[in-house]
Amino acid sequence: MVPVPEAFSLPVALSGSAFLEAAAMALLFVGLLFLGSMILPGRRITGPDADGNQRIYKLNGFALFLIAVAAAGLGQAFGWFSLSILNTHFAALFIVANVFAFAISGWLQLRNVRAQGGSREFWRGYFAGLEAAPTCFGLDLKFFSYRPSLIGLALLNASFAVVQYETYGELSLGMMLYQAFTFLYVLNYFQFEHGMVHTWDIISERFGWMLIWGDYVLVPFFYCLPAWWLVHAPEPLSPAIAAVTALLFLLGFWLFRSANQQKHSFKRDPNVLIWGQPAQALDGRLLVSGLWGIGRHLNYTGEICVYLAFALTTGFTSWMPYLLPAWLAALLWHRSRRDERRCRAKYGELWERYSQKARFSMVPLIH
Repeated sequence: MVPVPEAFSLPVALSGSAFLEAAAMALLFVGLLFLGSMILPGRRITGPDADGNQRIYKLNGFALFLIAVAAAGLGQAFGWFSLSILNTHFAALFIVANVFAFAISGWLQLRNVRAQGGSREFWRGYFAGLEAAPTCFGLDLKFFSYRPSLIGLALLNASFAVVQYETYGELSLGMMLYQAFTFLYVLNYFQFEHGMVHTWDIISERFGWMLIWGDYVLVPFFYCLPAWWLVHAPEPLSPAIAAVTALLFLLGFWLFRSANQQKHSFKRDPNVLIWGQPAQALDGRLLVSGLWGIGRHLNYTGEICVYLAFALTTGFTSWMPYLLPAWLAALLWHRSRRDERRCRAKYGELWERYSQKARFSMVPLIH
């Protein structure tokens, strides 16, 4: 087994002052994003909720992301601050984020209990959530929470690059590739933010501790694992592995984004052209054109390839960075099984016909 190198020996600041500073940074960060989501202009679109009604969403996440990137870049370039502060406060920020996730979950559950006059399933509601679309000051909290989650991930990733540069005076090939991949991935999410309103997560998932902890803790603090390793990576990435990794990322990104875009375009306009041909659907409901006529969950396949490319930027000196794609593969496999059950219950015989057309789920020959 490869020993744990310095890459996983982050500076730890766990003093009382460090916790106060971390709490101030976290509250300021989330607070500014919340305020920006309220006041910045943005296109308003409608999307269905779990009951089939239409909800209104304001799309200004892309502007928020660009503002955050510009502020971080200017502050770093002009010496106003160093993003390495996120690295030195990583442990304190992680603990603060956990406290925040538990506190918000408790607040939402207490609010639900008061509204319903009591609940005999308090802890189930706390962890799984009772509301699909809780709001605060008019903002959909579930839709909003993707913003601090992914922008926070982008800033933590950047902090590791800053630490490497400040330590060694340059960025490694692996770090440059990783930063390019993850920046494009987060940027594209906010470019495609309008498509999120049609996803199962936004429409029907309940917003309890599981989703809250996933947004505010799991994604920013676990998904940056490869960057953490790359700061002091013991071996440089070879050009050959870098080229293969880049190709895998591009393939995965194309699969992931194209599949989601095809489905979203079909939902907006059933007569849309896909791969140059009018979209075809079973009974006008289940898309069988493009990637959706090949596999039932190729968007998940693409996303796994993207995260595998993230890990491959670290080389093969340790298995630890590969915990990220392994976790995501397990998560998406489980989600695909859940999607299958839900769609079979919803569409019945039509889903069986679709499964005969798109014969495999995520991987060829595996149904």
